[in-house]
Amino acid sequence: MLEPFEPPGPPPSKKSRKGRNQEKLHGITAIPEAEVMEQNIWKEFPEDLLEAVIARLPIASFFRFRSVCRKWNSLLESQSFSQRCAEIPQGNTWFYAFTHDNVNSGTMYYDPSMRKWHHPAYRPTKMIALPVASAGGLVCFLDIGHRKFYVCNPLTRSFKELPTGSVKVWSRIAVGMTLNGNSTTGGYKVMWVGRGEYEVYDSVTNSWSRPGSMPSNIKVPLSLNFLSQAVSVDNTLCFMRSDPEGIVSYNMDTGVCKQFIIPAPLHLSDHSLAECKGRIMLVGLLTKNAATCVCIWELQKMTLLWKEVDRMPNVWCLEFYGKHVRMTCSGNEGLLMLQMRSRQMNRLVTYNVMSREWLKVPGCVVPRGRKQQRVACCIAFNPCLTATA
Repeated sequence: MLEPFEPPGPPPSKKSRKGRNQEKLHGITAIPEAEVMEQNIWKEFPEDLLEAVIARLPIASFFRFRSVCRKWNSLLESQSFSQRCAEIPQGNTWFYAFTHDNVNSGTMYYDPSMRKWHHPAYRPTKMIALPVASAGGLVCFLDIGHRKFYVCNPLTRSFKELPTGSVKVWSRIAVGMTLNGNSTTGGYKVMWVGRGEYEVYDSVTNSWSRPGSMPSNIKVPLSLNFLSQAVSVDNTLCFMRSDPEGIVSYNMDTGVCKQFIIPAPLHLSDHSLAECKGRIMLVGLLTKNAATCVCIWELQKMTLLWKEVDRMPNVWCLEFYGKHVRMTCSGNEGLLMLQMRSRQMNRLVTYNVMSREWLKVPGCVVPRGRKQQRVACCIAFNPCLTATA
């Protein structure tokens, strides 16, 4: 039996995007009451379990979550939370940097694992204090104008001004920093060397001293390479010297100072020391005619000679052709940041010693700004929430 014919109705009207989104939203929010989690469950969530979860968050995520509530913001002052963080290894290397445009407030962090800049970073003073050394999440600054040292944790803003030493600090010095043990709980030491003078600061005694003595076979005054940062190998600081070419080492535990004469590679200009799992590395520019390339060497302990192990890809080095390029390098635990600059360019590159991977660092733009910032100086440090100055 046939059904009576009915004329077709009007065609369905096209719904706007807003209307479709509202229908989807209503469909999502229509959740049965049995599946809605009661707020009382979160109120009774164990405090120790919450701290254990938050302590395992990435450093950048933790600082974002601090804005959730006052309770989470005060976690840094909790002794139990600090103990939780101390139990979890923080192995990622970050880089602390500031820009040419604003030396005081134009500071930032770079996270190589995420390839991302974070703002803002913390500076200890409103004066021109340059980062010169780091250890265990702490960064040492030198105020060139007043010749004072400061130590701070850039993440927690734990800050300390070091007392004045017995020897006048020269403007051109090399600075190194080590921990008293494997963590910051045992304190730290800061050493500066320049023109044959040196002093060591111990945070345990809060004083400067001159342990040990400079051997007579070491040429004084020391002609150090002040562009090269000191590296720490088994609690021994290594400084690079230029006349004669080689390395001066100082054991922070015994106060023993040694000198190693090591000829530099040919056609080497800007160069700096680096360290990776106890191996001493050399990073430098090789310039011949108009060609320039970045090379990596490793110190051979038996022969005390530099052996080339890697160099920057040739395609990248073509950008340096015919330019007067200067280079600075900072890093620890096998992760380096290299800054190549000239009048026409300013490039930042990271290099992983273990994987031999070269990566270009993305441009840095300050919040609410459009112009990329030119990095003036940077230093590597291991972000740690429990390190206190």
